[in-house]
Amino acid sequence: MPEKQKQPSQPKVLLIIPCYNEGENIGALLDEIRGMQRGYGTLVVDDGSDDNTFEVASRLSFCVQHIENLGIGGSVHTGIKYAQEHGYDFCVQVDGDGQHPPDQVAKLLHAYEECPANIVIGSRYLQEDTFRSTWARRLGSRIIGGFLKKQFGQSITDATSGLRLMDRTAISFFAEDYPHDYPEPISLARAFHHGLTAREAPVEMRSREHGASSISGIKTFLYMIRVLGYLVLVRFE
Repeated sequence: MPEKQKQPSQPKVLLIIPCYNEGENIGALLDEIRGMQRGYGTLVVDDGSDDNTFEVASRLSFCVQHIENLGIGGSVHTGIKYAQEHGYDFCVQVDGDGQHPPDQVAKLLHAYEECPANIVIGSRYLQEDTFRSTWARRLGSRIIGGFLKKQFGQSITDATSGLRLMDRTAISFFAEDYPHDYPEPISLARAFHHGLTAREAPVEMRSREHGASSISGIKTFLYMIRVLGYLVLVRFE
């Protein structure tokens, strides 16, 4: 009798979910992930919240809690180190505010299968039928993307997107050090500077149900100016 061919094993995927005071959002997000039945692992990183985020999340997922607020970069770094220590093939950042629909993770994995890159970024600017951020944020993303293109020769439309996949190479690289300040664009600059690759995939995003963004109004422009300053520093490390 002919031998049965082994079915290719499914990759181990960890969803890293950074949270700060997302008690009103995290439960629904975790229920949504569980309802998809895709076999993703989840790690909620409660970044020193002073609401019930940890209590809600720990009932539905493995959850770690920072004793003080480290920022989203510190939370993602915790998740990346966990992914490396537990042998995950991919980790994907999915923000705890609900703006990243977890069913979009499949699009990042599919994009990786079609054309592997160390980082696959979910871009909200590659299709029209999706949630769009404010004009100020769009302008900031365009300026930051233009700077990355000029300095590193890489075209990225949504450098500030937090919905992103990392493969084992990127996990190993960022487990050593991940930027705590302005982590999305700065991590890309560091990756490019050290020879890692990145590509984008079109995704849908949505408005958060509860709470408000920490970056709005004049903060958007201050964010952009500070990011450009950090990018210059990375370029001349």
